[in-house]
Amino acid sequence: MTVPETRSGVIHLAERTPQLAGAEMVAALVPPPQFADATFETYRADAAYPSQQEAKDLLTVFAGGAAAPAKGGFFRRAKRPEVKPGVYLDGGFGVGKTHLLAAVYHAMPARRKYFGSFIEYTALVGALGYQNTVELFRGSDLLCIDEFELDDPGDTMVMTRLLGELVASGTRLAATSNTPPNALGEGRFAAQDFLREIHAMASSFRTIRIDGTDYRHRALDGHADVLATEAYETAIADAAARGVASDDRFTDLVAHLARVHPSRYIKLIDGVDLIGMRDVEPFTDQSAALRFVAFIDRVYDAELPIRATGTSLDLVFPEEMLAGGYRKKYLRAISRLVASTLA
Repeated sequence: MTVPETRSGVIHLAERTPQLAGAEMVAALVPPPQFADATFETYRADAAYPSQQEAKDLLTVFAGGAAAPAKGGFFRRAKRPEVKPGVYLDGGFGVGKTHLLAAVYHAMPARRKYFGSFIEYTALVGALGYQNTVELFRGSDLLCIDEFELDDPGDTMVMTRLLGELVASGTRLAATSNTPPNALGEGRFAAQDFLREIHAMASSFRTIRIDGTDYRHRALDGHADVLATEAYETAIADAAARGVASDDRFTDLVAHLARVHPSRYIKLIDGVDLIGMRDVEPFTDQSAALRFVAFIDRVYDAELPIRATGTSLDLVFPEEMLAGGYRKKYLRAISRLVASTLA
């Protein structure tokens, strides 16, 4: 990987050419830093949405914890619900699906367990080949898949075929949804599509609905912070004095993302402490916008603050994109951009 040796200063992401070997991909299949210590106890269920506590209770059982409390009387014995080999967390963004998924990972007493995004798993299949990937995961106890993509038929079918083979060999699965587009019911369409894709193994999965509002907006005003040039320069210099800051023109960074596979975005920001973007402007190309969404997912997982000039980052996706098939992805990215610029 082409990365500056220095541990302080300013670098340009558009000049990095990260490489990622299969062994590195496997080693990276653990919860991201912000969820490294996620537990069921630290999940803050919103009392206004009972499904959050219900999901927490069901997943605690799935991970091998105590059965959920019995209802209907003090003397009634708790009945342990049937535990299927797979659970699918279906809900909007910002309701804690990834936190709960990481809690399952940490709580399950498993010898071999993996946690990764849908993109990371499909990239591994691309790097190792399908059969080698099956052999790699065969015999594993748990596979956690965050943000299962339903808008790429080819990748979806590869993953569902892989999961089918692993379930048949005893592997347990936990996945979160990535609802494609204007789905009525905030995710129910995703659940139906997911179960349709895994038709042969649908009975192996329990769909767990999680309702709620985006927790990142509970204390935010919904707008990304935009800096004047002088304030931006100061922010970059301050971050560079303490560690490593990236500084790129927005258009240069977006163009570079097209030359780097999304599975390598995590290596693109390796060693960086703050992301700087100059002269941000709205997207006109949907492919570029979707790559940027994948990039922001990695930046957010790494808990990196963002500083930017130009157009407010919550306005980079024009109305026609927000009204289209990838609405939910863009809204999730906006939520994360707002949180990252205010961090």
